[in-house]
Amino acid sequence: MLRKYRQSFLRHGGIPGLIGDISIYIIMFFVSVVTLYPFLNLLAISFNDALDTVKGGIGIWPRVFTTFNYENVFENPNIVQAAIMSVTRTVVGSFTTIIACMCVAYAVSRKEFALRFIFLKALTFTMYISGGLVPFFLLIRLLGLLNTFWVYILPAMVSAWNIIIIRSYIENSISDSIIESARIDGASEFRILFTIVFPLAVPVIAVVTLWTAVGQWNSWFDAMLFNNTAQHLSTLQYELQKILVQSLQLQSVDPNLIAQAGQAAARQTVTPQAVRATMTIVAAAPIILIYPFIQRYFIHGLTIGGVKE
Repeated sequence: MLRKYRQSFLRHGGIPGLIGDISIYIIMFFVSVVTLYPFLNLLAISFNDALDTVKGGIGIWPRVFTTFNYENVFENPNIVQAAIMSVTRTVVGSFTTIIACMCVAYAVSRKEFALRFIFLKALTFTMYISGGLVPFFLLIRLLGLLNTFWVYILPAMVSAWNIIIIRSYIENSISDSIIESARIDGASEFRILFTIVFPLAVPVIAVVTLWTAVGQWNSWFDAMLFNNTAQHLSTLQYELQKILVQSLQLQSVDPNLIAQAGQAAARQTVTPQAVRATMTIVAAAPIILIYPFIQRYFIHGLTIGGVKE
């Protein structure tokens, strides 16, 4: 047994190697603490009494525990409908974006596509040059997408960045011989795409799906800009944004009010800081719950899809 540990110790570089490993663990521990502390602090503030939070000094544990901040957010009658709309646009938007970007990426990854370099240059050009917000709004109005659900989906279906990432993954990770063999067997391009390329591109699909889902879930500006008169199309982020704006209109709270107000009245008070922390937790929770299931694909898909050999 001692010989086994001695061999393992020497194999890892002896004392210098042990010191290096300990140093790396210590550094990563502090990096983890620095990364997690802001989120844990927001979580503690969201469950802490709003007037007590004004005094400051909240760490990673609520000082005066309360759920009133969440009750205040969810008592809005539009929250449930808005949450359903956000989930719907996230699911539909992610699905349509993956299908559209995969089709385009597969086409431009084929060497037999004579115009692929011109198409890629034109696609890349859109990443640097934009027509501006006013022309975009006029285009949306001319297309008849104002106050419709599809204004969330159609403008975001094709992303130049996602196409480039998926194309690089297909070129670097899927052998052309597999595709050629399928063609010899009589498979059409659509069958090759959906039965061969899709299953082999799961890592990069998971990465792009995560990017798209986060973007769709967090988006609120398009709801305000295009669907502000259609309450049934309002999204959770837009409703939370309106709650935050309303809370910012409150006057600054003097900590001395805590001593003057009764305990019951104090616990029925909200402040912009408490609302902001609660909104952040509500908005981030679904993504945090989903990410662990696809994180094993994330780094693999991103590194392979982002390198061109």
